Amino acid sequence: MKKLIFLILSAIIMTGCTVSYKFNGSNINYSETPTLDIRDFQNQAELVYAPLTQVFNERMKDVFIRGTKLQLTSIAPSMEIEGEIVRYYLTPLAVQENNLASQTRLTMEVRYRFRNNVRSEEDKEETISAYRDFESSKMLTDVQDQLIEELTKEIVDQIFNATMSNW
Repeated sequence: MKKLIFLILSAIIMTGCTVSYKFNGSNINYSETPTLDIRDFQNQAELVYAPLTQVFNERMKDVFIRGTKLQLTSIAPSMEIEGEIVRYYLTPLAVQENNLASQTRLTMEVRYRFRNNVRSEEDKEETISAYRDFESSKMLTDVQDQLIEELTKEIVDQIFNATMSNW
């Protein structure tokens, strides 16, 4: 009899509790904010690498499309993201005896503005940066494509988490 009561209570507790995991970290009320406009980010950095803008903009749209159920639109969106690549520069690191750097750092900074047209208290503006180091014996042109993929991924993931998560 005790086992039967225990089993019934366990079943009631188990059906009353649910566990929900979201692996993308998003926390969006789709009935309230179903649409998003992601405007193209322009490269305003002094050092210009032509493919950077396209890689960044494609990654932004891809992450938001894959990570949410938001519909992208430019007509009366419930949320908007815009910004620009403000810095893209090289810094010599680890100077050796011969006054040459053994490492070089490529840094990218992106300023974004997020507007929630339904809940203005969630609006934000922030500058995010990321960097990667590489051997100075390598030419930037040889490693640049791989590095911008990595930098873009890191920055876009930070923008996604900052705008779509409610931590």
